[in-house]
Amino acid sequence: MNINALKKEWIKYEKVKFKGWDFSHIKDGWENETLPWDYARIINKYLSSDLELLDMGTGGGEFLLSLNHPYEKTSVTEGWQPNIELLKRKLVPLGINLAPIDDDDIIDYDDNRFDIIINRHESFNINEVKRVLRPNGVFITQQVGGENGNRLSNMLIPDFQPRFRKLNLKNTQHDLEESDFEIIFANEYFPYQKFFNMEALIYYAKVIEWEFPGFNVNDNFEQLLDAYNELTLNGYVLNYEHRFIIVACNNKPIL
Repeated sequence: MNINALKKEWIKYEKVKFKGWDFSHIKDGWENETLPWDYARIINKYLSSDLELLDMGTGGGEFLLSLNHPYEKTSVTEGWQPNIELLKRKLVPLGINLAPIDDDDIIDYDDNRFDIIINRHESFNINEVKRVLRPNGVFITQQVGGENGNRLSNMLIPDFQPRFRKLNLKNTQHDLEESDFEIIFANEYFPYQKFFNMEALIYYAKVIEWEFPGFNVNDNFEQLLDAYNELTLNGYVLNYEHRFIIVACNNKPIL
């Protein structure tokens, strides 16, 4: 395939519409290494039916519902308006409390409301988490670290500067301990990510715009050719994700 034909084909890939948080369009075009921990299993170790649960940034609520926690003891926050409207139809009629958020630093629930707070890939303010979490309550968070996807970002985006460079296990653990949380469990991992065709890679780069700022096929065509050469040589383009998880206990109440 000549250069002009490649560009024409790749431009078609970047125009594919993305809906929700669904990557099924590229399910056969990439592979993500499994994490060494199981987020759901860790939660279930601490969760019991009598506890008040908050899921921060619940998204569409699919994972939350899989926990089968009593609805009357379940609350959520969510900041993306399309998801908020979905949750009003999906979760609120079940008796689950919903607090839409405009500001990540504000959790619109009362002090000492929850026994356990879970958070997967949602930003948080430690002081707000502490405020709404009861003494000896448990906070479980899995985060996307600041080195996530940097290999591919540096390959595709000239002079790429990561937005969340300091977001990692060490710094987050330190901040929680400074706020009198006891760390019960912590782990960090950099799972591999492989793209087996250019369609999957381009689709991904268009969707994850904060890791590939300004990316488009025309402007980044030379960089895409570098990726294509790696794909041709190895059978895939290699990337690395960055994940860490912390389970922390709120040892002291707010004074």
